[in-house]
Amino acid sequence: MVGMVLMTSGAVGVSGGQMFPTPGQGRQTPGFPPKPGGSNNPADPNPYPTDPHRAEQQEKARNNDRQKRLVADTDKLLELATDLKQQVDKTDKGILSVDVIKKAEEIEKLAHSVKERMKG
Repeated sequence: MVGMVLMTSGAVGVSGGQMFPTPGQGRQTPGFPPKPGGSNNPADPNPYPTDPHRAEQQEKARNNDRQKRLVADTDKLLELATDLKQQVDKTDKGILSVDVIKKAEEIEKLAHSVKERMKG
């Protein structure tokens, strides 16, 4: 008989006539319905399933923002390259100014940034 009681209690602990769920079993907060499609764990950062339509809209917004930044950066690259060409045209043949070198480094960094953003 005792064996039968122990087998039927399974994952529920009995203490003083009360039954308590063992750790790891989901519990519903009293007075609140269970969260649809999610866990009842309050530490769960996203207990509700993601709406596919909303996720698609967010992806489109991110792509639009990325495209706007790429356009702005490439416009800036064109401006910097044009300025660099004008400065180089004004310099003497074996001498480059510090400003020309700094502008070339700025172009290099921005071009690298644009390249990485285009990849992903």
